[in-house]
Amino acid sequence: MIVLKDIKKSFSQLEVLKGINLTIEDSKIVSIVGASGAGKTTLLQIAGTLLKADSGEVNIGGIDAGKLSGKKLAEFRNKNIGFVFQFHHLLPEFNAIENVCIPALIGGKNQKEAEKRALELLSFLNLSHRTTHKPSELSGGEQQRVAIARALINDPEVIFADEPSGNLDSKNREELHNLFFQLRDTFKKTFVIVTHDDNFAATSDRIIRIKDGKIEE
Repeated sequence: MIVLKDIKKSFSQLEVLKGINLTIEDSKIVSIVGASGAGKTTLLQIAGTLLKADSGEVNIGGIDAGKLSGKKLAEFRNKNIGFVFQFHHLLPEFNAIENVCIPALIGGKNQKEAEKRALELLSFLNLSHRTTHKPSELSGGEQQRVAIARALINDPEVIFADEPSGNLDSKNREELHNLFFQLRDTFKKTFVIVTHDDNFAATSDRIIRIKDGKIEE
């Protein structure tokens, strides 16, 4: 479970989040929607511990993440949180399986164990024939599935995704959205997704609408 309490965040004189209170249940797909500049990505980054709130509490799985810092916060994030972004952020010099293994190796798993799990995930995502291909040799949809495998490799509690289908064509966008539901049902993961896709948001378990830095009821 994710619990955010009275989250506030400003950049210089601009107040972006104005006291967000939010509880997200386990094994749900939650869409965060709203106009550009409403605070969606800022909220996602704070919930994912990538950005520190000016005030308030971020609790993930019973842990107050705001009380962690430095190495302990990095270890917590590596173990409990996965990220998927619009532009994939795969390392171009590494092939698919190497990219997927990176968080596991950072987390202390040995290479053989990490590669075994990476192969399992890539196979589940229908990429077993593309494991040795570098990002430049993969389609946009394939790159995004590699990024999802990378997010899942440490078996995190929650996956945060920021416009994950924003750079895909309509066919790959639909496939990716269907994949999120399959992953929820298979791995019992929580997905928190910032999206401008109203069709996808409408099919998610819950919609959180942000307007002017607040949750619009």
